[in-house]
Amino acid sequence: MAVSQLSGAPRPPHAPLPVPSQSHPMANPGYGKRSAPSQLPRTERDFSHLAPREAAIAAYLDRLPDGADISVKTLAKVLPYGQCALRTALNRLQDAGHLRRGSECVANDHSLLWVTRTFFSRTARDDAWWAAFARGDVPPEQRRRPTRSRAFVLLAALGRTVPSLTLSAADCARLEPLVTEWFERGAAEVHVLHALTDGLPTPVHHAAGLVRRRLADKMPPERITPAARRATLLTIECSECRAPGRPEALLGGRCAPCRGNPDAMPAEPAGALPARQVRDRMNEVRAAMALPPQRAYR
Repeated sequence: MAVSQLSGAPRPPHAPLPVPSQSHPMANPGYGKRSAPSQLPRTERDFSHLAPREAAIAAYLDRLPDGADISVKTLAKVLPYGQCALRTALNRLQDAGHLRRGSECVANDHSLLWVTRTFFSRTARDDAWWAAFARGDVPPEQRRRPTRSRAFVLLAALGRTVPSLTLSAADCARLEPLVTEWFERGAAEVHVLHALTDGLPTPVHHAAGLVRRRLADKMPPERITPAARRATLLTIECSECRAPGRPEALLGGRCAPCRGNPDAMPAEPAGALPARQVRDRMNEVRAAMALPPQRAYR
């Protein structure tokens, strides 16, 4: 992880920047800040491994909502730093694993659109995590499901509302799939509670059996899917030259030439023609188009 590669000695705190207000400019729809998934809860020491300026800027970005405009020009208007300083700070946040820039293809059955994305993570990530994120894979260490689902919690708390419907942990686990299906069909907690508690018999002889019967008999209809789910394709770009590349090749968010290794050129797709052949062929096509049409004489 990127955190393990950083110095363990915390730096002195930086003067906090103003708390983002609702007036912070928002980017055009589809652009701006995007929060990375599976972040740890916010603490006061989230950015203590960064230099003071970068820590203050990172804390400011962390509190901005998704879709906020975090371009250098916009940040320079709301923060006490110039564009050059902000550009350097954002690159350092990228080096530390908090930020990545790229493009995402948002497509459905009717349109195909590439939009610019700037992903921010409060939790520092290493290059392997960002590569897995770009592929659409959640890293294994982040695949943590809640200990108790929303459905289980509702069933477990049912006895506090109606003591005669108190359920055991085993009852809650067996009935959990039925309540989950209610939620998947658009029902809210209040709808489930009304279905389970209205017009109860007196006394209730078997709470689990009654709850199961009511959940099955009063199950709401399935929701109609409004539209086909959009498919997404994400590519990461080099922060210096903006060239797209394989995420695992963009170490620290930069391609090999921009990291000072000009001999390591990005791998070309299988079957791709060399650049020289492409240029020669295009020159031949242009030359042929420039020739006057030949007339046939008899």
